[in-house]
Amino acid sequence: MSTTYFQEIIEKIETLLPEDQDYLFDLIKKRRIEKRRLEIANSAENLVKDFQEGKLKKRTAEEVKAYLLEDGEE
Repeated sequence: MSTTYFQEIIEKIETLLPEDQDYLFDLIKKRRIEKRRLEIANSAENLVKDFQEGKLKKRTAEEVKAYLLEDGEE
């Protein structure tokens, strides 16, 4: 998104009444949260499917923790 376009959006929002701005911000926040929830749910569904199809190996919690810590250090 271009800076000019973004600035135009901000200027239009600033013309709204304060309570309308608050409503808009709440609405955007709720929609972003819902979108993230759907992304997490889809990811979980894919993981379950992969596990059921034998594409994933069973690991202990300690193995997963070690893997995640190793991956984060790179």
